[in-house]
Amino acid sequence: MVKNSSKLDKSKNEKALSIKPQAPSLSVPIYSLEGKEEGKMELPKEIFGGKINTPLLIQALRVYQNNLKSHFSNTKTRGEVQGSTRKIYKQKGTGGARHGSIRAPIFVHGGVALGPKFRNVVLDLPEKMKKSALLSALSEKVKNEELSVLEGVDKLKGKTSELKNLVATLSKKNLLLVTGDKNDQIKNAAHNLGNVSVQMASQINVLDIVRNSFVLLTRDAVEKLDQRLGRKVVTREESK
Repeated sequence: MVKNSSKLDKSKNEKALSIKPQAPSLSVPIYSLEGKEEGKMELPKEIFGGKINTPLLIQALRVYQNNLKSHFSNTKTRGEVQGSTRKIYKQKGTGGARHGSIRAPIFVHGGVALGPKFRNVVLDLPEKMKKSALLSALSEKVKNEELSVLEGVDKLKGKTSELKNLVATLSKKNLLLVTGDKNDQIKNAAHNLGNVSVQMASQINVLDIVRNSFVLLTRDAVEKLDQRLGRKVVTREESK
């Protein structure tokens, strides 16, 4: 009887170990337009609580920063400038150095040696890596307590004074306000605030998140990010 009971205990322990405990949900503060904290909002851990991949973040930043640069400077070589191709004087007997063309870089109006040339350097990342990097950036912001939710955006009338108190309360150098859809009232309200930028959830990237010291998401922006980053939203027709 003792042997049977020990076997039952082992099987129960194995079953208990096989059940993975649910990860705790993440909660961030909710701010009103006046800058007052009005509670907490739970965010999906799959998006805002994932593992932070620092090497991937660095790679993604390098790609986005490189694509912002332009390489339009262009100089002409000795084969591109105007001028005669005749040998300027005989090879020997002049006492001077040997020269074959008036277009050599050593002469005035000659070509430029080793000068800058126009080049189109565009780097790219696979879509999976872009999503993973964006997830890491969002998770890092939540971990550092640099991400919150903004409520009452529908009450905005497009005046700068409506966001001044909020920005002053948060006292952040750079603030990124992420909306779900295009919102002209928010853009007009933040237009004269130099440290506030507005971007839609469908267009933000790693560079937008990292270079801002604080990120504010609207409620619909959280839903849009939830859809964009791989979680399938079940509609009423599909549930039937």
